[in-house]
Amino acid sequence: MTTSTKIRPDYAAARKAMIDSQLRTSGVNEPFVLERMGTVAREDFVPEASRGTAYMDRAIRLGDGGSLPAPLFHGAMLAEARPQSDDSVLVIDGGSGYLPALVEPLVSSVKTISAADALKAKKGDYSLVLVDGAIEHVPANLAKLVAENGRIVTGLVERGVTRLATGRKSGKALALLPLAEMGVPRLGAFDKPESWSF
Repeated sequence: MTTSTKIRPDYAAARKAMIDSQLRTSGVNEPFVLERMGTVAREDFVPEASRGTAYMDRAIRLGDGGSLPAPLFHGAMLAEARPQSDDSVLVIDGGSGYLPALVEPLVSSVKTISAADALKAKKGDYSLVLVDGAIEHVPANLAKLVAENGRIVTGLVERGVTRLATGRKSGKALALLPLAEMGVPRLGAFDKPESWSF
């Protein structure tokens, strides 16, 4: 009589491979980023059926319509954001909860809201806003959540191409500077309203 044993994935080895083959080779070498991404169990933030592919270099669809972006996006985002111990952070979550788990021990406080809630927000005073997905523009309600001289790091969609982008608020102005091109799941709630031109 034979018994079949289910082979359990070695998630610790998968995390190390993610760091060595995805982050380091793409120039993400900041020790604090590698430590956080080597510690937080990415497989805990995806559906059961996706756990075996949690560390692949691609986004993972979640059951509720959200997405967990590829590891490189989160690594590059943290490296660009450089969270500080006194930062008050707002995470606009793409549905997984992974990004808040990465940043929480690095900063003073973290609040997590959905894209829909961000669009309804009236005012905030966050020194760092992290958007866990790609947006077409920064609507006024989102800009109001960033404190004076505060930073925002997000994905940005321009003509169908997604990039990591960063910005800093000065007065009421908050413009995004596109950085590295990379695949980032789009957050449709932040699409620009369609307009007619003649």
